[in-house]
Amino acid sequence: MGLTLPGMFEHRSQPLASRGRFLRRQLRYLAGATLFVGLSLAAGTWGYAVLGGLGLVDALLNAAMILSGMGPVDPMRTDAAKLFAAGYALYSGVALLTTVAVLLAPVVHRMLHALHLDEEDPG
Repeated sequence: MGLTLPGMFEHRSQPLASRGRFLRRQLRYLAGATLFVGLSLAAGTWGYAVLGGLGLVDALLNAAMILSGMGPVDPMRTDAAKLFAAGYALYSGVALLTTVAVLLAPVVHRMLHALHLDEEDPG
């Protein structure tokens, strides 16, 4: 038993989804990932602006660089800013991997489903 919701993906006993259905699914996952990244970027920008004392553009730059896994641009001067930066960096590492997994899930499922279409269901 998997962790997916019923109807999220086809069971191996069902036919492969049509190209249109697959593309719509991929677009939904892309929209969800985009929303997640946007909210994460907004939270990081807020933290760097408020706690780090950076202007909005510099805060956005720092948040984007950390969220993308590139690293910080500006040094943090206060303990609160440093703690925020540490927490945001840890969060961003997980967020980056999660976003990649969400974007790849429909593609990997379709590939594995296509490879197993000819196999008989053992149970």
